[in-house]
Amino acid sequence: MKQPIFLEPVFKERIWGGDRLHRLFGYHIPSEQTGECWAISAHSNGESIVKSGRFEGKSLSYLWEHHQELFGNRTEAKFPLLTKILDAKNDLSVQVHPDDHYASKVENGEPGKTECWYVIDCEPGAEIIIGHQAKTKQKFVEMIETGQWNKLLSRLKVQKGDFFYVPSGTIHAIGAGVLILETQQSSDITYRVYDYDRVDPDGRTRKLHLDKAIEVSNIPHPDNATAPLVNVYEGASIVTFVRANYFSVYKWEIQTSLSYEVTEDFLICSVIEGCGELKTGAGTYPFQKGDHFLLSNQIGRVEVEGKITVIVSHP
Repeated sequence: MKQPIFLEPVFKERIWGGDRLHRLFGYHIPSEQTGECWAISAHSNGESIVKSGRFEGKSLSYLWEHHQELFGNRTEAKFPLLTKILDAKNDLSVQVHPDDHYASKVENGEPGKTECWYVIDCEPGAEIIIGHQAKTKQKFVEMIETGQWNKLLSRLKVQKGDFFYVPSGTIHAIGAGVLILETQQSSDITYRVYDYDRVDPDGRTRKLHLDKAIEVSNIPHPDNATAPLVNVYEGASIVTFVRANYFSVYKWEIQTSLSYEVTEDFLICSVIEGCGELKTGAGTYPFQKGDHFLLSNQIGRVEVEGKITVIVSHP
């Protein structure tokens, strides 16, 4: 398969969502409270569909089940990754995700959720929550039960281009004004710890999951900081953000052109800035900001031309 496989995103309305997915990417979103673009997904809660070409109209999970040759004949039962763009007009809930072991026991075989964030854009002074200050489980529980959120939660100022690795068990929240691209395990399990006592349009608060959250949270919070590695080429650079158990994530920053040999099982790619052309043995394919596509390991060498930024990942 020498052609890129372009995928149609799925959109999710959220209490904290906004309209930047339309304003910045031109997507047709369901409302001005759209929080999530499931850009590359084979999860049953929101599946990507192939836009064009040989597999037009097929879901990504169909390709995974019936055309394993596109993915290096990997052995996982389900497509392992999920790429999202999140528009946090307002604060997301403070939350935590379980690991594979806990999820397999408690969540009907759903995998756990380790994720990472690339900050596409943010408002001045925007923050995230990542980690906490409790040194023991007893103190962690005490601070939750007494509502000492300002003392418990660790906040960080963010800026465009920041990257954060968020393993399962990490207390976290994306703050108001932050637009991120998230690469994660293909899981939809979230345990809410705190939701600012918000209510929905019907006056109801959202459900919390304190017992499960306390059980799976990392205590004390470990330092998960990563150090980006930059490789500079003529016409482009590749930033390696993380190479971890579940995924490796990169940024292709292309000024004029990049020649790349796809040796990984497959690559999933999200264009977050600019426009250009992708040249393969099968032809030339234009693409632009907001496009998402998969490159099979069968594609061989690709030539990318243009001024463009792409977030790239693989398992």
